[in-house]
Formats: sequence, structure tokens, C-alpha cells
Amino acid sequence: MGLRRWLLILLCIVASPVWAGDTPEVPSQIRLASETWNDYTNADGSGLAWDVLREIFEPAGVKVKIRSVPYTRSVGLARRGEVDAWVGSYHDEAEGVLYARWHYDADHIYALGLANGPVPTLATLGTYRLAWVRGYKYEEYLPNIHRFNQIERRGGILPMLQHGRADFYIDALAELKYILGQAKDPAAFKLTHIAELPLFLGFTNNPRGRALRALFDRRMAALVDSGELKPIFQRWNQAYPF
Repeated sequence: MGLRRWLLILLCIVASPVWAGDTPEVPSQIRLASETWNDYTNADGSGLAWDVLREIFEPAGVKVKIRSVPYTRSVGLARRGEVDAWVGSYHDEAEGVLYARWHYDADHIYALGLANGPVPTLATLGTYRLAWVRGYKYEEYLPNIHRFNQIERRGGILPMLQHGRADFYIDALAELKYILGQAKDPAAFKLTHIAELPLFLGFTNNPRGRALRALFDRRMAALVDSGELKPIFQRWNQAYPF
């Protein structure tokens, strides 16, 4: 028995460095991909989301590197490990990636329609003909959705509503304000609040992604507890989501 005990101790001593080495080290940078959203993820690195994510990662020694691409491409880049995460995902939106416990923001979801049209609610939304940008999958996050059309880009939304090709266009408030800013007669349209959807990073499913996800959760817990993110949302005139 004594010999077996010493052999077991020796095996544990030899194996311990291997187990310790399995813990992924936090990289010195995080590569983030995002669609360009006005005043949120601008291509020049300015915007609410970029400011929030820099506050999360950079004080912990992880430099934020951005890449501006269409939304569906950002998801593909993260799945293939060409970036470490993409910005603006809803929880469990995509398979084969990692989601943290914490979200970093919330999408204020509104319906854009004609000013003389009906007023939708979350309960009645599914009775209307809806449209949104391809890849957003609102049918999975809003209840009882039956009739919807996915469009390739946001151009042409106002004529689509004016010509009766859809009853409502669904999008985040910031995007809808930008669209209305291009209208010749903004008073011809109205916005109706529908829902709040938490926003997540979709991390690559590999050791690098797992290390960055763990750091993200630790930093978010500390920042929400301290309130350090509040000034960023105030600076961009956005509601604080925590």
C-alpha cells in the first residue's frame, strides 16, 4: 500500500503543471467585429459601444482592435476565429459560439410606421406585416411573429412604408432616428416602443475566446457594482441598462 500511495503522489506532482497549463492566458488584445451603427460603432472607433468595450477591456491590459463589416459577416468571422467576438448579438442568437453571463447594453426596439396608422404593442405586433434587416432574427425574440420580410439594407424603408409594402419596420431606436433624419416629412411617421433586448458579445469558441469571456464577466461585475459605466451612457445620451 505504501508504494501505491507514493506512486499516486508522484503522478499528481507530475500532472499538476499540465493542468495549470490548460488555463488559457488572457490575450493582450481583443479583435472585435461590428456593423457600423451611427454613434454606436462608428468605423473611426468612436461611439457608445466602442467606449463601453474599451472601458471593460483596456484597464485590464487588453487592447481593443475593431473591424467594421456587415453584421452577418461579423458573425462568420467570430465563428471562424478570425476575430475574437462580434458586437451586438442577442443571447443564444448563433450556435457554435460562447456567450458571457453579462450583457454590455440593451437594444431599445421600436416599430416605425405611418403616423396615421395603428399603434402596435408587443402583444399585437404579430398581426401586422413586418420588415427588418436580414440577420437580426427578431422572430425569435418577439412573440407570435407570423408575417415578416427581411431586407438587405436600410435604404428605401420610408418608401416601403408609404407604399404599403409593410405595416411596420422593426429596428433599434438609434437606427430608426437616423432613418427618420433622412425623411422629407418626419411627421408622416411615428415610432412605438416594443421591447428591450439585452446585447451581448458573441465570443469565438476556442481557448482565446474562453479567456476573454471570463475576463469580460469579471470586469462587467466590477463595473456595474461601481457604476463606472454610467458616465459613458450619459455622454452619449443613452439609457443606462443596468
